[in-house]
Amino acid sequence: MNNQELLKHIPAVDKILCDPEIKNFISEIAPQYTVKIIRKKLDEFRRAAYENQLPSDIGTNLQAYLKKTIIQEIKSLIEPYFRYAINALGIILHTGLGRAPLSHNLAQVAYNIAYRYSRLQIDDEGRRDDRYKKISKLLQIITDCEAGIIVNNNAAATLLILTALAQGKEVIVSRGQLIEIGGSFRLPEIMKVSGAILKEVGTTNRTHLKDYEEAITENTAVIMRVHQSNYRILGFTKEVPLEELVNLGRKYQIPVVDDLGSGALLDFSKYGLPKEPLVQDSIKCGADLVCFSGDKLIGGPQCGFIIGKKKLIDKIKKHPLARALRCDKFTNALCEATLSIFLKPEETIIKEHGVIGLMLKPTSKIKRQAHKLYRLLKNAFGNDLELEVRADVSEIGGGSLSTEELPTYVLAIRTRQMSSTDLARRLRRYRVPIFGRLKDDWVLLDFRTIFDGEEKIIFQAFKDILGS
Repeated sequence: MNNQELLKHIPAVDKILCDPEIKNFISEIAPQYTVKIIRKKLDEFRRAAYENQLPSDIGTNLQAYLKKTIIQEIKSLIEPYFRYAINALGIILHTGLGRAPLSHNLAQVAYNIAYRYSRLQIDDEGRRDDRYKKISKLLQIITDCEAGIIVNNNAAATLLILTALAQGKEVIVSRGQLIEIGGSFRLPEIMKVSGAILKEVGTTNRTHLKDYEEAITENTAVIMRVHQSNYRILGFTKEVPLEELVNLGRKYQIPVVDDLGSGALLDFSKYGLPKEPLVQDSIKCGADLVCFSGDKLIGGPQCGFIIGKKKLIDKIKKHPLARALRCDKFTNALCEATLSIFLKPEETIIKEHGVIGLMLKPTSKIKRQAHKLYRLLKNAFGNDLELEVRADVSEIGGGSLSTEELPTYVLAIRTRQMSSTDLARRLRRYRVPIFGRLKDDWVLLDFRTIFDGEEKIIFQAFKDILGS
C-alpha cells in the first residue's frame, strides 16, 4: 500500500484501546491518558505518512507497527527514566550518568529521610533551627573555615556570591580564568546575570599582581580567582598566587573569592595523581570565600559549597536569592553523610568513598574483573562473540583533573549477529542500561567503573540480547 492507502487503514482509537496487550497497562495508566497517547502516536503516524518518512515495509504490518509505537510510548511514561545503570565508559565523574557514585552508607540515609518525616530545621526544643548548622560545623572542622552553606551546585554558589557581594559593582578576574564549563556555563555571563561588572586584567597566558592593583577603583567589590578545572594553559604563563591576592585584598579591604570548581579535601598527589587544589589550602591562604562542587571529587550529591568568613556567609544567607538556590532535605542529609566520611582516618576514607575508591582502584583488580566476564561470555557463546581483554585508559571526568588518564583494562566485544553500533544501542536499552564506548567497530567495556557483581548483569544482558 502507498501512504495514502495506509492512512485509510488506520484503526479507530476505540479499537486500539481494546487490544489485549494495550489493556494490560490499564492498572498502571488510566484509560483517558492511554487515549491521549494513542491519538498522539496516530497524529505522528499521519504526519510521517504525508512527509514520506514511514518505513518501506510497513504496508503489511500496519497494526503491529502502530501497536508497537503506542506500547513503547506507554512504557516510556510509566518506566523510570532516572534509574540504576552500569557505567562501562570508564569515566568516573560522568555527568550523563549522575557524576559521583555515592558511598555505600548513603543509600540508607536517603531511605531514612524519604520514608517518614525528617528533621530539617527544627531543634530539640521544637524551635525553628538553621538547616545549615550541622553542615557548617563539619566544614569548619574539615577546612578550618568560620562558616559554610550549600546551594544547588557550584554555578549557583558563584552566582549567589556575586549577586550578594558585587551587584552593580566591579569584580576583577584574570583573562586566563574566564572559563566555560559544560552546559554552556560561562563566567562572564554569570557575572552579567548577577549584576556584577566584570573587569578583566592581564592576558590569556600571563597576569601579574600589578594588573590587579591597577584595576582597583572605588567601585571594586571583589577580587576573584577561578581554577581552570577543565583545561590547562602551558608554556609562557604566569598566575598570581592566592596569598598575594589575599594580601592585596587586605590592603584595599576588598574580599577575595576563590572559585575552585571541583575542589578536593584530600591530597591526591600522595597516590600518584596530579595535585588538585585543596579547599583547606585556600582557607589557610586567607581567602575570604571559597566555593566548590559537592558532586565531583567530594563525592556527594549535586550541590555547591560556599565557605569562609562568617560575616560574609551570614550576608549571603540573608540574600533573597539564597532561598531560591537552597537545597532540599535529601541533598542536606546526603551532604552531611558525605562530609562525615572525611572525619575518619585517611585509609578509611579511601575504602568508603565512592569516587576516591574508583580513582585508586588497582589495575590488578580491574584486569581480574575483565577476565571474569571474558570467561563467562566465552563459555556461553563460544565463537559467536569475538572477545579481547585490552589495556586502555580511563578518565576522571566532570572537569576534575582533566588532563589525567588512569590505566585500566577493557573487554572489547563484537558479534557477527549485528553491528557494534546496534549492540551498543541494545545494551543501552537493556532493563538495566549498560553504557560502553565504541572504538574501531568494537564495543569496549571499561572495568574501572564497573562495580563488583555487575559482571553478572552484563552477562545476562548478552544472553537476552543475543538469544533474541
